[in-house]
Amino acid sequence: MKAAARLRQLMKEQDLVLAPGGYDGITARLIEQAGFSCLYMTGAGTSAALGFPDLGLLTMTEMVDNAGTMARSVSIPLIADADTGYGNELNVTRTVREFEARNVAAIHIEDQVFTKRCGHLDDKEVITSNEYVAKIRAAVAARRDPDFMIIARTDARAVHGLDEAIDRANAALEAGADMAFVEAPQSLSEMAEVPRRVRGPCLLNMVPGGRTPIISAAQAQEMGYRLMIMPGALLNRMLLAGDLALQRIKELGGPEKPADNEDVRDFFRRFGSDEWSELRQRFQSPPKE
Repeated sequence: MKAAARLRQLMKEQDLVLAPGGYDGITARLIEQAGFSCLYMTGAGTSAALGFPDLGLLTMTEMVDNAGTMARSVSIPLIADADTGYGNELNVTRTVREFEARNVAAIHIEDQVFTKRCGHLDDKEVITSNEYVAKIRAAVAARRDPDFMIIARTDARAVHGLDEAIDRANAALEAGADMAFVEAPQSLSEMAEVPRRVRGPCLLNMVPGGRTPIISAAQAQEMGYRLMIMPGALLNRMLLAGDLALQRIKELGGPEKPADNEDVRDFFRRFGSDEWSELRQRFQSPPKE
């Protein structure tokens, strides 16, 4: 079963699907090994992994390449940030086809101007509703696999208010989008209002320190959300852990001694070394007559 079909199946089986955010092959593997059924490629994390802030500085090719790395590193479906689609309807068409070719299960496309910025920063700008809906129509028409999900994200809450954001979400669903993503509702009451008024399945974005209050999966499910992405689930914690580890090295003047049960082979096993070794041995052994 392709990744897109697996995600569709998850949406049927689970009332709320949780997708922690990763940004490379390592974090993708960590999420799968922790037992999650799908994962999210964060645009902010991808930007950070390449040394940039989340200000629309990455190209479509860089985002697609990273999504491809993450998708092939795991067996669970990947949902990816596709920013604005990187231009007009023609660019959106190519964007959808490139992500789909990497076995990505779903992407979200937003209505910010190009270049965009993180949805929880100030001074966002959005295109007109008509331009946005045209991009969504192009995205829906571009996919070759009907299971590939188009998620319509709108950042209009910060610019024009919640009513306009909900109107745009509904227009995008009418244009064929599979799910609506109203970015950055600013209170619990606004968060609850979105799935009540949007005429289709809704995604909730949980960004620590962002505009939206942090709630539990149970609360999100009770509000009526179907998918929760958590872009900072690993990124923020790994930055903190990295700072602490490096500070410890400075204090000690070198690396800490390994724990008694620490074995470098266990590290490689987490990335499939046993399977690759077995594969080589199979081809080195002569076939039995």
